[in-house]
Amino acid sequence: MPPILTVFERSPDRGRGLARDMRVRWALEEVGQRYDVRTVSFEAMKQAPHRARSPFGQIPTLDDGDLVLFESGAIVLHIAQRHAGLLPAGSDARSRAVMWMFAALNTVEPPIVEREAATWSERGKPWQAEHLAMLDARVRVRLDELSRHLADRDWLEREFSAGDLLMVTVLRRLEGSGLLEAGPSLPDYIARGEARPAYRRAFEAQRTLFESASPP
Repeated sequence: MPPILTVFERSPDRGRGLARDMRVRWALEEVGQRYDVRTVSFEAMKQAPHRARSPFGQIPTLDDGDLVLFESGAIVLHIAQRHAGLLPAGSDARSRAVMWMFAALNTVEPPIVEREAATWSERGKPWQAEHLAMLDARVRVRLDELSRHLADRDWLEREFSAGDLLMVTVLRRLEGSGLLEAGPSLPDYIARGEARPAYRRAFEAQRTLFESASPP
């Protein structure tokens, strides 16, 4: 049986491909693995059946035979280790690709998510502008560092890998913020990721699901 990916019944990103299940969809498409989808509502995410798969009541999860995984990074790594196409063949190159997976999720994403949360959770608070300015500065530092690494590269290393897959999905969270211009090489890097056929298939699949779940 194909693996089963758990996704939002109605994604809060309104079909923009920003929810973390998009990472897993893209990984499955890159390696050519057929998969099924299980949708969950926000209410069902916090109930016992889903918490049996994800103790924190989040998405995505992946049922792969008897193995059930949560956390998008762990799921993408699992897919990359079981199928060719997302990790290089050489052991050193594989280790560097995994290193970039950790960099995307542990170094680049946290300040982006913190900034994202502050834009809505602190709306109307007298300190919001000052706090957002501080968060923007933190994000710009990371973007500048990453952009300098990518200045003469198409990908983070010699070839596209799971590290690039995660990094592109992390950076896409900043689209429309005006911050990506802090890293001159980043818009083209994101565009290269979005141009991959596997990305396009994954994006269309999640957008179609959102549109089918939306009221007429």
